[in-house]
Amino acid sequence: MAIEHVRSWKIGDVTVSRIVELWKFTDHINMTIADAAPEEVVAMRWLHPHYATPDGEQIMNFQGFLVQAPGLNLMLDTCIGNGRDRAFDVFRNLDTSFIADLASLGVAPEQVDVVLCTHLHFDHVGWNTYWDGAQWAPTFPNARYLFGRTEYDAWEAMRAEEDHGLHDVRHLADAVDPIMARGLATLIDAHHRISEELWTEPSHGHSPGHIHLCIESKGERGVITGDLMHHPIQTALPGRPARFDMDTGRGQQTRIDFVERYRDSGVLVIGAHFADPTAGWIRSEGDGQRFFGVGLD
Repeated sequence: MAIEHVRSWKIGDVTVSRIVELWKFTDHINMTIADAAPEEVVAMRWLHPHYATPDGEQIMNFQGFLVQAPGLNLMLDTCIGNGRDRAFDVFRNLDTSFIADLASLGVAPEQVDVVLCTHLHFDHVGWNTYWDGAQWAPTFPNARYLFGRTEYDAWEAMRAEEDHGLHDVRHLADAVDPIMARGLATLIDAHHRISEELWTEPSHGHSPGHIHLCIESKGERGVITGDLMHHPIQTALPGRPARFDMDTGRGQQTRIDFVERYRDSGVLVIGAHFADPTAGWIRSEGDGQRFFGVGLD
């Protein structure tokens, strides 16, 4: 992905920069909302043209975020990674410019202090490692990798299951195990303070121990969602079932609570898979609410 797709936002003294691996990925809306139809997407005119196609397909990105707080470089979620064996062709054997895009922000992999994975699905852990010609080695060799304890334990238990449904486990071997084997990981509780400006909160449901990142600096606030939601339409329809939630009911309640908490709050919401504009605000509209992307309101 070209460097021109990098975007940055300021939250007080914290800078959040988006690094895109797959740009404007389109698919049927029920990839996100299990019971949704294209007609619903077409009817929501505010989704067009940034978040939806004219015929009602969703538009989304696969991306990670460099979060720069005073004295700290944090990589939040590490996308899919190059050269991986994955279940779906679109994610298999990628060759993207993820590391070059990071370098365009003036940060080398060796300068990343913390890697935080909101959860352990394959598209949020890939660049934890890279192939060095002989083995999968840590991409960020000087970083502490933070994995949720509940999340990690749940995925470890899944290895023994024969049927993983929609949730493949092959990525654990190349993106998680090498980090654990080298002692670079710290298993954290859902409520975890990373720095004065950064902390995590629980948002379980999409995965067993899903967390999201909260930011506060100089009176300004932001939140990066992780996969508690995938698409801006879910700010308007938070209670609808999401196809890839591992606990459907809990995922629905998590989104409802999240939207209620951040609606009309002034908190900048940065969607982990939102296409441009990736950052914005959840605001009331009529009897409900919707996402107002930066520059669109």
